Amino acid sequence: MSTSLPAPCDQAETGPGGTTGHPNWTLAATILASSLAFIDGSVVNVALPAIGQSYGGGAADLQWTVNAYLLPLSALLLLGGAAGDHFGRRRMLIAGTALFAAASIACAVAPSLAILLAARAVQGIGAAMLMPNSLAILGNAFSGEARGRAIGTWAAAGAIASAAGPPLGGWLVDGLGWRFIFLLNLPVAAGAMLIAWRYIGESAEGEQPLDWPGALLATAALGTLTWALTLWSSHHEASAMVWIGTGAGIVLLGLFLLTEHRRGDRAMMPLSLFGSRAFVGLTALTFLLYGALGGLLVLLPYLLIVGGGYTPFQAGMALLPFSIVIGGASRLMGRTTERIGPRWPLTIGPVVTGIGFALMVRVDPQASYWTSVLPGMVVIALGMAGAVAPLTTAVLSSVDERHTGTASGFNSAIARTGGLIATALTGAVIAQVGAALTSAFQAAALICAVLAVASGGIAFLTLDGARRQD
Repeated sequence: MSTSLPAPCDQAETGPGGTTGHPNWTLAATILASSLAFIDGSVVNVALPAIGQSYGGGAADLQWTVNAYLLPLSALLLLGGAAGDHFGRRRMLIAGTALFAAASIACAVAPSLAILLAARAVQGIGAAMLMPNSLAILGNAFSGEARGRAIGTWAAAGAIASAAGPPLGGWLVDGLGWRFIFLLNLPVAAGAMLIAWRYIGESAEGEQPLDWPGALLATAALGTLTWALTLWSSHHEASAMVWIGTGAGIVLLGLFLLTEHRRGDRAMMPLSLFGSRAFVGLTALTFLLYGALGGLLVLLPYLLIVGGGYTPFQAGMALLPFSIVIGGASRLMGRTTERIGPRWPLTIGPVVTGIGFALMVRVDPQASYWTSVLPGMVVIALGMAGAVAPLTTAVLSSVDERHTGTASGFNSAIARTGGLIATALTGAVIAQVGAALTSAFQAAALICAVLAVASGGIAFLTLDGARRQD
């Protein structure tokens, strides 16, 4: 089967000023826009020790450097997808990309940790606008096997961007300082906005009011829970404030669910979606698998730099095989899923990922990278390559055309929420030193292995193949 992208006439749309939407250019714009989030996430992980030294931050500060971005991204992705359905996906893609670029500049010049965290939060808002609409635009521009190829290409490009991020970011941290890692986003953002404005046609699905109460409650609930978990993991004790924060977060989460129930189909997270066993399975799988992966990608560079004496560039290069393998296999898995359905790829992929996490229990930052780190990294990458594109395809195929933005936003929100919770718990590892740091990492790897295997089991039990609901 040919792996070339569809011809320009396939699923063409009308853009601004009579411009004809070109599927290949549409793919390019969505890849560039979403790559901002992939690059930023992977780059910041290798810069955490340098950021901590620059501001004199402790374990909790380093956790919030990641979570200040993940929190609004997790909470507002749902609203970002719904806003694209309401106001226009192309408009939201361009606006989100512009906001992300402006916040990146603020991160680069931040004179204090407080300002850096505020700018990171604005980055998260921008990413919440562009990410779900990037996938929704892509899902509407292609159909059938062409959609599988396009989503596979999108996933592969994201993996390649993630692969380039850590080595390039590490090189910049070593040579010019960590502030320059945020300037990497500017040319990518400029290219995405230019192509989107010129070639992508506008699409919207109605005038339904946006769910602002739901968005505020989701942000408050996730923020409170994240704060409580970060406080607990970094101080190693369940203080009164931890229990108060946890209780308040649970109450706010309950209020969010009640609000969404009352709003019915007008909710940014329609609870009726959970009437589908397949949708529930995809949600649980995403949370567990991406939570495990998010924790690893924060902790491994930190362990290698602090515990093994790696430079940021060397730690970035250590992550390179992971993204290369995913980038090479995701396109193939996108096509395969269109033919056989998502059940087996989403069962086998996470189980293989879990085996890779189990191999990471052998990691010793003082030992040879080739025998200690690389084997587990490659196996994790092979497993994730089997899951990334099939998961995306399954989610987009599980809803009707009117809700593609909401569905992609919800799945992305669940993935980022998994990473958010995992990062909030990493303080229990980051706060350790010496041999205790390695032991804590190995224990975390074992927990991640259990979560990954469990996610594969969930896929096997709940998925018969997520088909489009017409």
